Amino acid sequence: MKRKDFLRTSTLTTAGLFIANNPIKIFSKDFSSIDKSGVTITKVVPYQFKAATFVKIECSEGISGWGECDGASRKISPTVIDKEMAKYLIGEDPFNSEYLWNKMYYSEEDLGRSGILSGTIAGIDNALWDLKGKLLGMPVHKLLGGANRKKIQVYGSYGRNKDGRYLSPEEMAKIGAGFVEKGYKAIKPRMQIRQLGLNPDPDTTFDVIKAVRKAVGDDIKIYVDFNNGYIAAKAIMVAKKLHEYLNVELIEEPVTFQTYDELRQVVDALDIPVSAGEHEYNKWDMRDLIVEGNVDYVNADVIKCGGITECKKVAGIAHAFDKQIMTHNARPTLATAANLQFLGSTFNAARFQEYGGKRESLNLSHLFKNYFHYEDGYLYIPQEPGLGLIPDEKEMEANKLN
Repeated sequence: MKRKDFLRTSTLTTAGLFIANNPIKIFSKDFSSIDKSGVTITKVVPYQFKAATFVKIECSEGISGWGECDGASRKISPTVIDKEMAKYLIGEDPFNSEYLWNKMYYSEEDLGRSGILSGTIAGIDNALWDLKGKLLGMPVHKLLGGANRKKIQVYGSYGRNKDGRYLSPEEMAKIGAGFVEKGYKAIKPRMQIRQLGLNPDPDTTFDVIKAVRKAVGDDIKIYVDFNNGYIAAKAIMVAKKLHEYLNVELIEEPVTFQTYDELRQVVDALDIPVSAGEHEYNKWDMRDLIVEGNVDYVNADVIKCGGITECKKVAGIAHAFDKQIMTHNARPTLATAANLQFLGSTFNAARFQEYGGKRESLNLSHLFKNYFHYEDGYLYIPQEPGLGLIPDEKEMEANKLN
């Protein structure tokens, strides 16, 4: 079936589509006897690189969708895709993505409900959304319902650990100032303490943020990610000091992510918001994070937490508890594309969202023909069909590891 024929017969044309900027009229038709779109998945191919794993889903129309798997699982995801996931997808209708998500998840649940399972499904799910958008000639955020916004305000996110050493306060201050020079109105230094460095002694967190505040001035919002670095009592002490003396406005992951009772202690004790969620991998984890941890902002990640399909459910749960989504996003290419499309369709998205810039050190930019439009602290939501980031397939083939 050719794309033109598909668009003429698909049930989804009733929504009204825009192909090549020319609107197609909404029309009525009896679809009661149609249970498939006529499109089938023909191939699922992982593309492994040093800093990322992408997945390409080909279909019978000669169109491909692309997604990104969780970066933490990038060395394992290609094997899981080839050996386990592809068999659930080949021959299936890509528009049945809700069914396919559940088929993959429950068929392979023994892999564990987090990490490799959710991170691999995320790449596949986002690729399916990219494919559906391309087939219909629409950006994904429109397929998801839209949220009447064209751009997302971002904060500059950067970590302290570089090549096995902690950057000095002065080095951290310089990076923060660099984001501000580019128009960012908020930044988030990540302390990257983690559980192995719990309750560091000596603790230089205050010294780092003091240097950052001096470098960026008083008008820039500063968030601080403790990266699971403290027990509750210590986290409360450090956070209160940062807020009182340096006007820090948000703390992320103050305690070990498995301890929701301690997280609630921190949330209840502070006068500023607390965010968490990058270590929650599905709707059930997020439910517990909200109900037990009472976190203020939910940090869903579209390449960790099961993809756009699952993150939309997380957004719904958060909305029901009057919580906002402040997404976790450490990856600058297809993950950011999926992230923007998700936020572009999410009513309870927070004002600022995480973005670390192009991160050229990851050596991924040359794999794509375009990039996102950034201006004065905002990323604009791509309006191209699908996720909006166009892979250069020749570069992908020439540079992949697998």
